[in-house]
Amino acid sequence: MDSMNLEQRKPTAFLAALLLAAMTARAATAPLDEEIVVHVQKDGPEISLDIDCPLDAPWPIVWEVLTDYDHMARFLSNLEASDVLERADNVLRVHQKGKAYMGPFTMNFDNVRRIELVPYDEIRSRIITGDMKASFVTRIVRVGEQIHIVNSGRYTPDVWVPPIIGPALIEAQARRQFGELRAEILRRAAKSDGPA
Repeated sequence: MDSMNLEQRKPTAFLAALLLAAMTARAATAPLDEEIVVHVQKDGPEISLDIDCPLDAPWPIVWEVLTDYDHMARFLSNLEASDVLERADNVLRVHQKGKAYMGPFTMNFDNVRRIELVPYDEIRSRIITGDMKASFVTRIVRVGEQIHIVNSGRYTPDVWVPPIIGPALIEAQARRQFGELRAEILRRAAKSDGPA
Protein backbone atom coordinates (compact mmCIF):
# COMPACT_ATOMS: atom_id res chain seq x y z
CA MET A 1 0.00 0.00 0.00
CA ASP A 2 1.22 3.49 -0.88
CA SER A 3 2.06 5.32 2.34
CA MET A 4 2.62 8.73 0.64
CA ASN A 5 -0.33 11.04 1.32
CA LEU A 6 -1.62 13.76 -1.00
CA GLU A 7 0.39 16.56 0.69
CA GLN A 8 3.62 14.60 0.21
CA ARG A 9 2.82 14.01 -3.48
CA LYS A 10 2.29 17.70 -4.34
CA PRO A 11 6.00 18.72 -4.32
CA THR A 12 6.89 15.61 -6.33
CA ALA A 13 4.18 16.34 -8.89
CA PHE A 14 5.28 19.98 -9.05
CA LEU A 15 8.92 19.04 -9.69
CA ALA A 16 7.87 16.44 -12.26
CA ALA A 17 5.82 19.11 -14.09
CA LEU A 18 8.80 21.49 -14.07
CA LEU A 19 11.14 18.77 -15.36
CA LEU A 20 8.72 17.91 -18.17
CA ALA A 21 8.41 21.62 -19.03
CA ALA A 22 12.21 21.99 -19.13
CA MET A 23 12.57 18.99 -21.44
CA THR A 24 9.74 20.25 -23.67
CA ALA A 25 11.25 23.76 -23.85
CA ARG A 26 14.62 22.28 -24.81
CA ALA A 27 13.07 20.04 -27.47
CA ALA A 28 11.09 22.96 -28.94
CA THR A 29 14.21 25.07 -29.52
CA ALA A 30 14.82 25.69 -33.20
CA PRO A 31 17.97 23.92 -34.49
CA LEU A 32 19.48 27.26 -35.59
CA ASP A 33 19.07 28.61 -32.04
CA GLU A 34 21.25 25.80 -30.70
CA GLU A 35 24.24 27.91 -31.79
CA ILE A 36 23.25 30.45 -29.14
CA VAL A 37 25.26 29.69 -26.02
CA VAL A 38 23.42 30.39 -22.76
CA HIS A 39 24.94 29.90 -19.32
CA VAL A 40 22.68 30.33 -16.28
CA GLN A 41 23.88 30.18 -12.70
CA LYS A 42 21.75 30.45 -9.58
CA ASP A 43 23.38 31.80 -6.42
CA GLY A 44 20.70 32.00 -3.72
CA PRO A 45 17.92 34.18 -5.12
CA GLU A 46 20.23 35.84 -7.68
CA ILE A 47 20.45 34.56 -11.27
CA SER A 48 23.46 35.31 -13.46
CA LEU A 49 23.03 34.99 -17.19
CA ASP A 50 25.67 34.94 -19.94
CA ILE A 51 24.66 34.68 -23.59
CA ASP A 52 26.67 34.49 -26.81
CA CYS A 53 24.61 34.81 -29.99
CA PRO A 54 26.58 34.49 -33.27
CA LEU A 55 25.16 35.80 -36.54
CA ASP A 56 26.10 37.00 -40.00
CA ALA A 57 24.62 40.46 -40.49
CA PRO A 58 25.79 44.04 -40.96
CA TRP A 59 26.89 45.68 -37.70
CA PRO A 60 24.57 48.74 -38.15
CA ILE A 61 21.52 46.47 -38.48
CA VAL A 62 22.50 44.52 -35.36
CA TRP A 63 22.72 47.81 -33.46
CA GLU A 64 19.45 49.07 -34.98
CA VAL A 65 17.50 46.01 -33.82
CA LEU A 66 19.08 45.84 -30.36
CA THR A 67 18.13 49.49 -29.73
CA ASP A 68 14.70 49.49 -31.42
CA TYR A 69 12.83 49.72 -28.11
CA ASP A 70 9.72 51.37 -29.58
CA HIS A 71 9.11 48.35 -31.85
CA MET A 72 10.52 45.51 -29.73
CA ALA A 73 7.09 44.11 -28.83
CA ARG A 74 6.58 43.37 -32.54
CA PHE A 75 9.42 40.85 -32.72
CA LEU A 76 9.92 39.58 -29.14
CA SER A 77 7.07 37.27 -28.18
CA ASN A 78 7.42 37.79 -24.42
CA LEU A 79 6.78 41.55 -24.71
CA GLU A 80 3.30 43.10 -24.75
CA ALA A 81 4.58 46.68 -24.75
CA SER A 82 7.90 48.48 -25.16
CA ASP A 83 8.13 52.28 -25.28
CA VAL A 84 10.83 54.90 -24.94
CA LEU A 85 9.59 57.27 -22.22
CA GLU A 86 12.50 59.67 -22.28
CA ARG A 87 15.65 60.22 -24.32
CA ALA A 88 18.55 62.45 -23.25
CA ASP A 89 21.61 62.08 -25.46
CA ASN A 90 22.56 58.39 -25.16
CA VAL A 91 20.49 57.67 -22.04
CA LEU A 92 16.97 56.31 -22.36
CA ARG A 93 14.18 55.43 -19.99
CA VAL A 94 12.24 52.50 -21.47
CA HIS A 95 9.01 50.97 -20.22
CA GLN A 96 8.52 47.27 -20.96
CA LYS A 97 5.65 45.01 -20.04
CA GLY A 98 5.22 41.33 -20.77
CA LYS A 99 5.43 37.76 -19.54
CA ALA A 100 8.35 35.52 -18.70
CA TYR A 101 7.61 31.83 -19.04
CA MET A 102 8.88 29.26 -16.55
CA GLY A 103 7.62 26.06 -18.15
CA PRO A 104 3.93 25.79 -17.28
CA PHE A 105 4.11 28.94 -15.14
CA THR A 106 3.98 32.56 -16.23
CA MET A 107 5.54 35.53 -14.49
CA ASN A 108 4.20 38.94 -15.49
CA PHE A 109 6.63 41.85 -15.51
CA ASP A 110 6.17 45.58 -15.81
CA ASN A 111 9.30 47.67 -15.44
CA VAL A 112 11.17 50.80 -16.41
CA ARG A 113 14.79 50.45 -17.47
CA ARG A 114 17.53 53.03 -17.57
CA ILE A 115 19.49 52.28 -20.72
CA GLU A 116 22.83 53.82 -21.59
CA LEU A 117 23.91 53.46 -25.20
CA VAL A 118 27.62 53.40 -26.04
CA PRO A 119 27.39 53.65 -29.85
CA TYR A 120 27.82 51.33 -31.60
CA ASP A 121 29.21 48.62 -29.37
CA GLU A 122 27.51 48.44 -25.99
CA ILE A 123 24.14 48.77 -24.25
CA ARG A 124 23.98 49.04 -20.44
CA SER A 125 20.57 48.34 -18.96
CA ARG A 126 19.34 48.53 -15.37
CA ILE A 127 15.80 48.14 -14.05
CA ILE A 128 14.93 51.22 -11.99
CA THR A 129 11.27 50.44 -11.23
CA GLY A 130 9.43 47.17 -11.45
CA ASP A 131 9.13 43.60 -10.32
CA MET A 132 12.80 42.73 -9.88
CA LYS A 133 16.33 44.03 -9.56
CA ALA A 134 18.39 43.55 -12.69
CA SER A 135 21.31 44.92 -14.67
CA PHE A 136 22.67 43.74 -18.02
CA VAL A 137 25.39 44.69 -20.47
CA THR A 138 24.98 43.79 -24.13
CA ARG A 139 27.97 44.11 -26.45
CA ILE A 140 28.44 43.64 -30.18
CA VAL A 141 31.82 42.08 -30.90
CA ARG A 142 33.55 40.64 -33.92
CA VAL A 143 35.04 37.17 -33.61
CA GLY A 144 36.92 36.34 -36.80
CA GLU A 145 34.54 37.05 -39.65
CA GLN A 146 31.41 36.73 -37.52
CA ILE A 147 29.54 39.17 -35.31
CA HIS A 148 28.47 38.05 -31.84
CA ILE A 149 25.92 39.60 -29.51
CA VAL A 150 27.33 39.02 -26.04
CA ASN A 151 25.00 39.64 -23.10
CA SER A 152 25.79 39.28 -19.42
CA GLY A 153 23.88 40.30 -16.36
CA ARG A 154 22.38 39.53 -13.01
CA TYR A 155 18.84 39.68 -11.78
CA THR A 156 16.79 38.72 -8.75
CA PRO A 157 13.26 37.57 -9.65
CA ASP A 158 10.43 38.09 -7.20
CA VAL A 159 9.46 34.41 -7.39
CA TRP A 160 11.29 31.34 -6.14
CA VAL A 161 13.36 29.62 -8.82
CA PRO A 162 14.04 25.91 -8.19
CA PRO A 163 17.79 25.17 -8.24
CA ILE A 164 18.17 22.69 -11.13
CA ILE A 165 15.03 22.91 -13.24
CA GLY A 166 14.68 26.70 -12.92
CA PRO A 167 18.00 27.51 -14.65
CA ALA A 168 17.14 25.04 -17.45
CA LEU A 169 13.84 26.86 -18.06
CA ILE A 170 15.56 30.27 -17.94
CA GLU A 171 18.15 28.99 -20.43
CA ALA A 172 15.43 27.86 -22.84
CA GLN A 173 13.62 31.19 -22.57
CA ALA A 174 16.83 33.22 -23.10
CA ARG A 175 17.75 31.11 -26.13
CA ARG A 176 14.27 31.67 -27.57
CA GLN A 177 14.43 35.44 -26.99
CA PHE A 178 17.86 35.78 -28.60
CA GLY A 179 16.69 33.52 -31.43
CA GLU A 180 13.85 35.99 -32.05
CA LEU A 181 16.28 38.93 -31.92
CA ARG A 182 18.55 37.18 -34.40
CA ALA A 183 15.60 36.36 -36.70
CA GLU A 184 14.60 40.05 -36.77
CA ILE A 185 18.19 41.11 -37.49
CA LEU A 186 18.44 38.61 -40.35
CA ARG A 187 15.02 39.65 -41.70
CA ARG A 188 16.11 43.30 -41.82
CA ALA A 189 19.51 42.38 -43.23
CA ALA A 190 17.84 40.46 -46.06
CA LYS A 191 15.89 43.61 -47.00
CA SER A 192 19.01 45.78 -46.86
CA ASP A 193 21.55 46.25 -49.64
CA GLY A 194 24.13 47.81 -47.28
CA PRO A 195 27.63 46.41 -46.81
CA ALA A 196 28.35 44.01 -43.98
